[in-house]
Amino acid sequence: MNKRTLYSIIAVLLFVSVYGYEHFLAEAEKAEVVTDGQNPKAKTNEFFLPTSTTGQVIHHNGYSLSYSEKDEQAEWVAYELKKSDLSNRNFKRPYFEIDSAVKTGAAHWRNYKKSGYDRGHLCPAADRLYSKEAHDETFLTSNISPQEHNFNAGIWNTLEQKVRYWAQKYDGVFVVTGGVLKGEMKTIGSENVSVPNAFYKVLIDTNSGKTKMIGFLVPHENSRKPLYDFVVPVDSIEKLTGIDFFPELEDDLENKLEASNSYKDWAFN
Repeated sequence: MNKRTLYSIIAVLLFVSVYGYEHFLAEAEKAEVVTDGQNPKAKTNEFFLPTSTTGQVIHHNGYSLSYSEKDEQAEWVAYELKKSDLSNRNFKRPYFEIDSAVKTGAAHWRNYKKSGYDRGHLCPAADRLYSKEAHDETFLTSNISPQEHNFNAGIWNTLEQKVRYWAQKYDGVFVVTGGVLKGEMKTIGSENVSVPNAFYKVLIDTNSGKTKMIGFLVPHENSRKPLYDFVVPVDSIEKLTGIDFFPELEDDLENKLEASNSYKDWAFN
């Protein structure tokens, strides 16, 4: 064997070794992100968790969710957004990963490919910038829903920014959000992921001295209307979805807050 052949073999072996090691590290990192979601964590305030109509509630480090197998997405994602969670840090966007904590099998990200819909985060990555792990966890497929791009980048993004504003102003709010998975819906991909016709967001503030609640029901289309045009009584969202949002509240307080569509206690400016 001449030296040139020997050097070529050594080079190939080095390349395979380096590639194999990097691949191992990448797979290990993915596994760490996904496996981290299999056990309940302390970050989500479980007192405020809604009821599940599907019987499959999953707790991740930065949010909890109730997964709807028939719709291949969460019927709700719930999390507490505190003032201390807000950050200007930027992390590199990871690849979307299947959530292995979903026992019935979470949808694959490929369902969204060439579908014409964004992989719309329910718990936004921007709400989880206090650590890279929390940020990356929002890229599990159990935390996404098909959204038209103009909606995702438009009125829905405006509402997400307003939630961060309120979290800053009131030193924290608890958020429940998802698509309305009822009625006739389009589907995408080989797993028939439902495309909601509307999305909701329900907030409760218990930190600013007076407990208050607000609900938004937004049709799945971009709009230039002001956000307060989408404020509805929370109990109307409950009737649409079949979800009881804050069952642990005292009944009198829950009924009073959920029946109101007033937004006068919430600063929109």
